[in-house]
Amino acid sequence: MSETSQDETTDRDDVPILATPADGVPDVIDSLDGLAEAIEALAGGTGPVAVDTERAHGFRYSPKAYLIQLRRAGAGTRLIDPTAFEAGQPRADLSALGRGLGDSEWILHAASQDLPCLAEVGLAPARLFDTELAARLLNLPRVNLGDLTEAALGVRLLKEHSAADWSRRPLPPEWLTYAALDVERLDDLEAWLIGRLERAGKLEWAHQEFDHLVATGSSRNPPLSDPWRRTSGLHAVRSPLGMGVVRALWYARDSLAATEDRSPGRILNDRAISELARRVETTRAVPDRAALRAVPGFAMRRAARYESTWVAAVRDTLALPRTDLPPRQAELTGVPTPRTWEARWPESYARWQRVRPALVEVAEGVDVPVENLLSPEAVRRLLWNSAETTDAADVAARLVALGARPWQVELSVPAILGAWVG
Repeated sequence: MSETSQDETTDRDDVPILATPADGVPDVIDSLDGLAEAIEALAGGTGPVAVDTERAHGFRYSPKAYLIQLRRAGAGTRLIDPTAFEAGQPRADLSALGRGLGDSEWILHAASQDLPCLAEVGLAPARLFDTELAARLLNLPRVNLGDLTEAALGVRLLKEHSAADWSRRPLPPEWLTYAALDVERLDDLEAWLIGRLERAGKLEWAHQEFDHLVATGSSRNPPLSDPWRRTSGLHAVRSPLGMGVVRALWYARDSLAATEDRSPGRILNDRAISELARRVETTRAVPDRAALRAVPGFAMRRAARYESTWVAAVRDTLALPRTDLPPRQAELTGVPTPRTWEARWPESYARWQRVRPALVEVAEGVDVPVENLLSPEAVRRLLWNSAETTDAADVAARLVALGARPWQVELSVPAILGAWVG
C-alpha cells in the first residue's frame, strides 16, 4: 500500500483527499505517434494494468467510450481519446493497444460497465480483477470506488465529474485530473481486496467470477422487445390508443436521438410523451401547436424544433386500426416476475416461496449478497413452470446452463433441493 503523498490534501473530517496524480496529469493522446508511444510504454511496464473509461451517458445516444485511462507500473498513466482514431468509422480500432497489453491482468471497477465499450474498440482482457465485484463478494457495506478507496487506503477520491459530458472537447483540466485519479490507486485497492478475499476463503470464488466476466462481459445486453414500455409515466396511460401514441412518439424521438447522437431525454422527456398520450386518449384528435405546447416538455427549444414529427406520430397512430394498437399489458415473453406467478402458476409460486428463503439463509451463512450467490434471473428460470426434481445432478446441470459458476452451484444445489418439494 502506498504512503500518503504530498499531493494529498485533507478535508474537514481529516480524511486525506487524493487531489493530484503522483506523476502529474498526462496530456490526452490523440495522435498516432502518441498512441504508438503509449503502446510501447504500457507493453514495457510490469504487473497488472489499471483500466477505466469515461462515457457520456445522459448526453449522447452512443454508449461508446470518450476517454480510456490506463496505468501500469513502469509506464505511468495514459489518457487516450478513442474518438480521435475513428477515421470516419463509428468506432476506433485500438486492437494494436490490446496486443501490446498481451495477457496482462486488467484491474477495473465495475467491469461490466466498461467491457462492452472497450470491446468495441478492440480491447478485451485475457484476465481481470474487478474491485467492485470483489467487494460485493466480501459483502462490504459500500462498494463504489470512492468509498472503497477510503476504506482500504485511507484516502478519498472526489467523484464530482462522474456524470459529466465526456464527449466535450477539449476536456477541462480538472476533468483530466479526475480521470487520471480513477486509475491511480487501483493496484493498491486490488492488493487490499485480495488479502480480504484470502482471509474469507473467497479468492477462488472471485477468480471464477472474473473468468466469467472475461468470457461474457464484452457483449452488450440484447435490446428489449418493447423498449418504449419503460417510458416514465406510462402507468397513467389507460388505453391501446394511448399506448400507441407513446410507442410512436418514443420511436420518433429515438430516431432523432440516434441521428443527432444525443440522449433521447435531451430531445424530449418521458413525462411529456406520457402526458400527450393521456390527453390524446381523451380528445382523440391530432394536437395543434397550441395544444402540443401546452404539454410541459414540448415547448422546450429542442423539442419544439420537431413539432411536425410529433404531430405526424400522433396522426399516424390515430389512423391505425384498433388491431394494430399495442395492448395495455405487454405480451408475456421470457420468464415473468415471481409476483405474477401465484394466480397462473401456483406450483411455481409455492416453490419460489420455499426456495428463495433457503437461498437467503445460505447467502447469510457465507456472508455474500443473495444476488451474488445466485443471480435472480437464474433462480427465476430454474423455478418457473419447471418439472419437479430430486436429482442434484439435474439441478446442477440446469444452473450451469443458466451461467452459474462452480462455487455457486456447490453452495446452492443442496438448499434448492431441500426446499424444492413442499
